[in-house]
Order: sequence, then C-alpha cells, then structure tokens
Amino acid sequence: MKKREEEVAKILLELKAVSLRPNKPFRYSSGMLSPVYTDCRLLISNPVNRKKIINYYIESIREKAGKFEVIAGTSTAGIPHAAWIAERLNLPMIYVRDSAKDHGKGNQIEGRINKGEKAIVIEDLISTGSSSIKTVSAIRKAGAKAPLVFSIITYDMEKAVRNFMENKVKLISLASFSDIVNTAERMRMINNKDKIVILDWAKDPASWGRKMGFE
Repeated sequence: MKKREEEVAKILLELKAVSLRPNKPFRYSSGMLSPVYTDCRLLISNPVNRKKIINYYIESIREKAGKFEVIAGTSTAGIPHAAWIAERLNLPMIYVRDSAKDHGKGNQIEGRINKGEKAIVIEDLISTGSSSIKTVSAIRKAGAKAPLVFSIITYDMEKAVRNFMENKVKLISLASFSDIVNTAERMRMINNKDKIVILDWAKDPASWGRKMGFE
C-alpha cells in the first residue's frame, strides 16, 4: 500500500468517517445490511484533515487528469470538495443535480460549462457509481467532456466497475475499500477474521447479511 492510500485510510478511520462493524452490521435505507458505514461529510467539519484530503485530491489530479477546464461536483457530497479544489486550482466550478429543477430555468447543471470543455468530476464515495455516472451524463448532454471521476474512497463493487466501463469513464480513488480494511487491521481496530468478513461484503452486498446469518 502506498503512503497516500494509507494516510487517507487512517484519516477516515480516526474521524469515524468510515465505521466498521462486522458483528453488528448497519442497515441501509434500502434495507441492505452492511459491515461498513461511510460518512465523508465529517471531513468538512475538520479543517486539518479536510486540507490533507484536498491536497491528496490535487496531487492525484495533477498526476492523472492532464489538461481540463472545469471542476464538477456531484450533488451533494462532492460539492464542498469540488469547491475547495476549484479554489486552489483557480478554475471554474459547476455542480450537477440528481435531476433538473422543476422550476425556474430547469437547470440540472449549476454554474457554466461550455461545449467542448473537459471537466473532471469530484465525488466523495463510490458504491455502485450511479450518482457519478448521472453527473457525467449531464455534462456530456451539455456538449462537454467528462472522462474522469475522482473520489476519496471506493467500495470496489463489481457493479461500479461495470458502470464506469460501460460509460467509458475512468475512476481514480484516493483509497480503496481494501486499503481501508487492511489499515484498520494494522491499527488493531479489527482482527483478521473481521477483515475477511468485511471484504466479503463488497463482493455481493445484497446477499451478505443472509450469508452471514444476520437475516
């Protein structure tokens, strides 16, 4: 594991922005059970660590993005990170709603992006990748380009891999789910048995709770 991935994982775990609970799983609004709950919004209230994360975003962007003109944030989780990144890079920013407004001008994209411009999309967490792909689709519909999505963490779900591949989008995450879980083991927050159980969730989230005997 590289230093960046491990540092990001430590920040998220220490802030409890990622919580691991293999023996008493969380229930999502969908009804699905999970040994992990992620809330990267906790970062926005922690100036020291949010600055570190923004530095890592920018470092990764400079390594991978090439030339681009606009920073795009997913609504709502990607907006604060996109704003800080755009400010640091002195670039225009937009954000993309889940759907177009039903009043006013009916905008889905807030801010301005011109045809032919290239945007990079900023997200915090990738689960299935659907919110990121909605953002990409809206930008492309406006005649601009959006080939890259940057996130803090990805759950490494197969559905997300398929989503990005089918839509010809490259995902670049500061830390993977396995980075988080392996770091948690090194920090003695979980043991090896817990690690195996937690990592198994990402392979088949829908049936994990039943498989583990929780339902």
